[in-house]
Amino acid sequence: MEDAGRTLGVEEEFLLVDPVTRQVSPAAPAVLATAGDPPGEDGCFHPELLSSQVEHATGVCRDLPELERQLGAGRRKLALAAIAHGVRLLSCGTAVTTADAPITAGPRYDTIAGRFAGVVTDYHACGCHVHVGVPDRDTAVAVVNHLAPWLPTLLALSANSPFERGKDTGYASWRAMRQCGFPGSGLPPWCGSAGAYDAMVGRLVDCGVLVDEHMTFWFARPSGRLPTIEVRAADAVTEVREAVLQAAITRALVRTALDDLAAGREAAPVEPQLGAAAVWSAARHGMTGAAIDPFTGARTSAWDRAGRLLEHVRPALEDSGDLATVRRGLGDLRSRGTGAEHQRRAAARSHGADPTAAVVDVLIRRTAPARNPQEWDGLTRAPVTATQDPDPTEAP
Repeated sequence: MEDAGRTLGVEEEFLLVDPVTRQVSPAAPAVLATAGDPPGEDGCFHPELLSSQVEHATGVCRDLPELERQLGAGRRKLALAAIAHGVRLLSCGTAVTTADAPITAGPRYDTIAGRFAGVVTDYHACGCHVHVGVPDRDTAVAVVNHLAPWLPTLLALSANSPFERGKDTGYASWRAMRQCGFPGSGLPPWCGSAGAYDAMVGRLVDCGVLVDEHMTFWFARPSGRLPTIEVRAADAVTEVREAVLQAAITRALVRTALDDLAAGREAAPVEPQLGAAAVWSAARHGMTGAAIDPFTGARTSAWDRAGRLLEHVRPALEDSGDLATVRRGLGDLRSRGTGAEHQRRAAARSHGADPTAAVVDVLIRRTAPARNPQEWDGLTRAPVTATQDPDPTEAP
């Protein structure tokens, strides 16, 4: 109970890309073998569904500076391991350009591939998942109910996947649309208890649409393995500071929900069609257009929803000392743009060259930047091309 709503951790999923072709590379087994494990209590590295993906899960953190340190260290170690095998680490919600990458070897991955068939064949989708500690599963389910209306805003703030197969999809988060191919995606259904939640998931497993109880696709869920809420709304974000912003807001949402529950305030269910509309709008526009208020169904702007979210969690942010960090992070996003906006600006600066190459090159440089010009002897940089003109709004 003492740590409820205070401890947090982040899982970041990454792509591995060839710096010459800019296509994904099935190098995960070799990269993970070279990377080993993060030092000390800094979490662990994992394979993901496709052999072109790797994941870093931080250890348990109690403050944002420690989380930021672990995230940066994990990215640097994976980036160096990638370089050793001639590939680069890239943080993005979808692959800008794709190539075939086999499913990761293993019985569970084989079962997933057999169950979902073409949906996972080229599912180069990566997310930023935030875990926040809760005291028990009944509380976890009740907290998820409170989080549901705010999850589309977390998606919009993280939107970082406008391109796939070398084309602009027209969406800020195409990853969210790809995820709709799985059963039970989007906002989590309202449940009155852990028992009711487990029974519902069990029915989906029995129906054959989920591989097991650990493989649900909702934007938030009680973790099946840890005493946490797992929030999975966000695209994989390009920079560490964006992941820290997601974590800070998510923890504040959980703490606000815990305070509401302690005061006897239960969450009202979100009407499913309004929830789906809010998710679609967030995926389509990110922070640059309209948004849907899931409470009322009213059409508003994405930044209005972000402002309401900030007011909703302000007491929790003040209590944790994170208010200034979140304000600064939101201000940076508003002035500089989301990852989707950065990618489109990079494509627009290609001056007739391959726009997707420009996008990949920018993402590589920003995913794990060297702390000084000599740190990696320049090896982390993609080949220098005319597409890499710096954008003054993207200065670190």
